[in-house]
Amino acid sequence: MEQLKNNKKYHIKTWGCQMNVYDSQRIGEILLSLGYQETEDLTESDIVILNTCHIREKATEKVYSEIGRLSKLKERRQEIGSNLIIAVSGCVAQAEGEEIQKRSKFVDIVFGPQTWHKLKEMIDAVNSNNKYCNTSFPVEEKFDQLPEILDKNRVKSSSSFVVVQEGCDKFCTYCVVPFTRGAEYSRPTFQILSEVKNLVNAGAKEITLLGQNVSSYNGEHFAGKTWTLGRLIKEIAEIEGLERIRYTTSYPTEIDDELISAHKNIDKLIPFLHLPIQSGSNKILKLMNRKHTNKDYLNIIEKIKSSNPKMAFSSDFIVGFPEEDDNDFKDTLSIINQVGFIQSYAFIYSKRPGTRAFTYEDTSLTTEILKERLKILQEVLTLNQYNFNKNTVGSEFKVLLDREGRKENQIVGKSPYMQTVHINNLSKDYLGKIVNVKILESLPYSLRGELI
Repeated sequence: MEQLKNNKKYHIKTWGCQMNVYDSQRIGEILLSLGYQETEDLTESDIVILNTCHIREKATEKVYSEIGRLSKLKERRQEIGSNLIIAVSGCVAQAEGEEIQKRSKFVDIVFGPQTWHKLKEMIDAVNSNNKYCNTSFPVEEKFDQLPEILDKNRVKSSSSFVVVQEGCDKFCTYCVVPFTRGAEYSRPTFQILSEVKNLVNAGAKEITLLGQNVSSYNGEHFAGKTWTLGRLIKEIAEIEGLERIRYTTSYPTEIDDELISAHKNIDKLIPFLHLPIQSGSNKILKLMNRKHTNKDYLNIIEKIKSSNPKMAFSSDFIVGFPEEDDNDFKDTLSIINQVGFIQSYAFIYSKRPGTRAFTYEDTSLTTEILKERLKILQEVLTLNQYNFNKNTVGSEFKVLLDREGRKENQIVGKSPYMQTVHINNLSKDYLGKIVNVKILESLPYSLRGELI
């Protein structure tokens, strides 16, 4: 795609998961190819894109609040004969496209996660005084039409995302992803390998492979063959200049032997896995339509640890799912203690329209009970994280230095276990490098180290 020239600027605000971060990066590249330049200043933007998340109710409310603020800015711009294009993308756009247009006459463009490749068409429509809404699911078309140019800012921290799989067929009863991202789709291997090589050539040293169910990857290779995620990682690891590989998010029952073997045999694949379980109770797992029991989950963890004893895990937990009683909550605490998750995310259940669980009724869980359970859960998870961090003092890690710290001459990076590591008395020249670090001190949520 030929890069055009103009003096217009764009701003993208992103909520939600790493998939949304990736989408925003690609949207930015498209806008760059159209001649726009990125700005952090809303007041000088010609187009603002809100890339949204629909997982929890509060995330959706934030979007409408932001639309309200932008609408006032657009009114002021129109008063002086200028214009501001307001676009809403992502999962809220996919789920509530018509509602967004009804609630705000100032929103010009609404598009779902699968149609950002049509952005030029959308902007042209607005410039012809037309509104634009597209929430279809042409997944293959989107990946076939990625822009050729590469936004150098995308690899400024030497760590980049690459989507390999999108959508979900699991239909967990609490989740909107099948309705906002569509059915599971795996990108062809040649597309992924080309994108990874492009990023590495631009400076990326770490690649994170993304998917709603990334472990279900089953991408087309040449001659009609397909590759699993484990096979894909093996090929990516051969790319010269790439030093670290991650992947997220996985579904427990789709962690196969080839992927487990990759954790044993591929040094570039980091020994850390985010593997959501959501609840430790078999009753709740069944109500959630999860395809595994707590025993299945523990067996998978054990197989991975047996293959690579250095492995550590994080997870997601939903507190207060309908019909959760004290025993169910105790089962969740039990599995946390058995696995010893080194970091995790926990949230109070949020009903989402369109999901099966939206119709579930449960009046036994008061707000006080929900908040107390969340507090207990987070305290246990925080203690696990603290103990793991404390046990790393004296260890040596390879740390990817990706940003400046708050203190002068302080550089911050991340360990293979996604721990934040602060290193003092370093110049900016170290940014983007992977260095050997000895851990000196464990802080509440981070580590302090020194170069070896």
